[in-house]
Amino acid sequence: MADERSAEQKKIDEWLPITSSRNAKWWYSTFHNVTAMVGAGVLSLPYAMSELGWGPGVTVLVLSWIITLYTLWQMVEMHEMVPGKRFDRYHELGQHAFGEKLGLWIVVPQQVVVEVGVDIVYMVTGGKSLKKIHDLLCKENCTNLKLSHFIMIFASVHFCLVHLPNFNSISSISLAAAVMSLSYSTIGWVASIKKGVQPDVDYGYNAKTNKGAVFNFFSALGDVAFAYAGHNVVLEIQATIPSTPEKPSKGPMWRGVVVAYIVVAVCYFPVALIGYWVFGNSVEDNILISLEKPTWLIVTANFFVVVHVIGSYQIYAMPVFDMIETVLVKKLKFKPTWYLRFITRNLYVAFTMFVGIAIPFFGGLLGFFGGFAFAPTTYFCRFLTLFPCSASLHNVACNI
Repeated sequence: MADERSAEQKKIDEWLPITSSRNAKWWYSTFHNVTAMVGAGVLSLPYAMSELGWGPGVTVLVLSWIITLYTLWQMVEMHEMVPGKRFDRYHELGQHAFGEKLGLWIVVPQQVVVEVGVDIVYMVTGGKSLKKIHDLLCKENCTNLKLSHFIMIFASVHFCLVHLPNFNSISSISLAAAVMSLSYSTIGWVASIKKGVQPDVDYGYNAKTNKGAVFNFFSALGDVAFAYAGHNVVLEIQATIPSTPEKPSKGPMWRGVVVAYIVVAVCYFPVALIGYWVFGNSVEDNILISLEKPTWLIVTANFFVVVHVIGSYQIYAMPVFDMIETVLVKKLKFKPTWYLRFITRNLYVAFTMFVGIAIPFFGGLLGFFGGFAFAPTTYFCRFLTLFPCSASLHNVACNI
């Protein structure tokens, strides 16, 4: 199919973060997906298990792994379901399924809530982990720094990193983040085994009333949905992989996804099951808080968390930058210049930082965001994109 874009349009596409580079390898898909999915949410899985209980908890974890792998496969297949066209962005697939305007209204608000919400959560998480390191290492004659100070320290890193232009330029950061996620997850369950089952362990529900138990149950489902989030950037990751009719991008992308999901299983199941087994319903909402000793190990784990959320922040921020820059350049006719990118990206980091400082309990809203936006865009939004098949015979999606 001939490229009908004008020279100006090609220049803009080569400048935008998602479409500027298409030379990624299959393993880029692996560590980008691991970084996007295995976030700080893995550390809250034992707490989610305490609100779900053994039977429902194990069932939800396993079904979530299976369902999200299936819906991710759907996205990989639909990336190039129309010959000669690539759905480089999540909202483009939504527009194909629901129409130009309705598709935007259905997909973009949820995607923005997910990506901006995750970045704010990671801003707070990074600050909390830095504060935990400070508190563990500095016992006497230390300056009393507030959480807001550590959030600003964490944000200062991003004021530099956000100026990397596209996904491929942050591949080394994403690789480091993926390694860190596997590392601190391993520390979480190994240290739990070392600590041993607590003598007063209780596997019953903390809630004293049936209403409280039901509320906690659904909140835990939201936490699990947050832990399995990552589909919101899948199409954007696949857009960086080269594609030809003979060798479409879905081949290497799917290979990377399979490896990523093996890593997800290695991270999630031991942490969730062993953490709950050791601490029962007394486990904290972050397993590292329940593990206070040995100090050096917990400091190391928190440092790994900091490195990981640095990479995760960048992964989720890149599609937001692409949306902002697309609107500014294509709709508002700004010139695609470095200072336009400098201003907009710095303002975004400042926004997430100030929200994180103003609402340090933002992580407590994970259950809400998990149910409101993470679940629709991760678990079942893909099924909806298949519905137009019955009405549109030309839709190639009907063949998959």
